[in-house]
Amino acid sequence: MKTSALGSILFGSADPARLHAWYLAALEPEHFGDGFIDFGGVRVLFEARDDVAPATAEPGRVIFNFHVEDARATAAHLDGLGVTWLVEVERREAGLFGTLVDPDGNYLQIIELSQEYLAAARR
Repeated sequence: MKTSALGSILFGSADPARLHAWYLAALEPEHFGDGFIDFGGVRVLFEARDDVAPATAEPGRVIFNFHVEDARATAAHLDGLGVTWLVEVERREAGLFGTLVDPDGNYLQIIELSQEYLAAARR
């Protein structure tokens, strides 16, 4: 069986317009007129759903990892937007990691992998 590619993710939200605008401002991704936001080849769509609460009940179930070139600069930009940090940017074995909360209560991480980690991963 051929491996399938992850092409898109659907975020159900009670307020998809707010979430869409927040992700555009927070992460400055590619944006197309069809409602999708492109995060490095994975497209995300925010959709109104009447079967979800305004805030997620289990925010740690799925955590979206956004790999960035400069975690501290990204964190400063996010601070300017008034985000709530679950874990502020910190150094870990593989690089810099920070975990924050989007307006629906979902967790996402910004990650800047170290050159040492990337070199080891390539071996």
